[in-house]
Amino acid sequence: MGFAPLFNAFQLLLTLYVALIAFILLVLVPIAFIARIPIKRFVQAIAEPVSIAFATTSSEAALPRAMEAMESIGVPRRIVAFVMPTGYSFNLDGTTLYLSLAAVFVAQAAGVELSFGQQLVMVFTLMLTSKGVAGVPRASLVILLATVASFNLPSWPVFIILGIDALMDMARTAVNVIGNCLATAVVARWEGEFVDNYVAEPIDDLAEEDSALAQHTH
Repeated sequence: MGFAPLFNAFQLLLTLYVALIAFILLVLVPIAFIARIPIKRFVQAIAEPVSIAFATTSSEAALPRAMEAMESIGVPRRIVAFVMPTGYSFNLDGTTLYLSLAAVFVAQAAGVELSFGQQLVMVFTLMLTSKGVAGVPRASLVILLATVASFNLPSWPVFIILGIDALMDMARTAVNVIGNCLATAVVARWEGEFVDNYVAEPIDDLAEEDSALAQHTH
């Protein structure tokens, strides 16, 4: 077999990154324009939480900063507190794209032809079974193993994916966070609660006010 499995795994990795970039440009960016989300401020706000998600491969690690970032661009706290945790369970764009590609990769590696109907059923199955995996790195592999087994596909191609799964997990987790942050901003705009000219109070000023209040109390 030589380097053939490694080359195939690299092709899968490249395909995933291209698919995720295309999803951002063709789906998320148009949604942001339609909802009139300030793109520059939004990108600047989510840069840190997305970086945390990319580095840790865990959406949960980026949740506090993501929530703060959404509040800093004018999304009310009550909307952030409801939409963001809900999205972490039900809005996993990057994970669903990854699982769909990985399932097709498994079928192709095993030489199994899947009809369009079978592929469609598999995608819907993966969408349902992937809910709630945002906080667990590499949990998608367990979902993938269970799904391919239910479709009578062999499990050995999954172990080829295991070698590059860390690199794939970084990208899909980052996209999950981007999608959830955008969904939060869109819901705020939909509800008429988005504050366009919101300016967050500097942390230093808040600290000074707390210190002055404490001195006055004493």
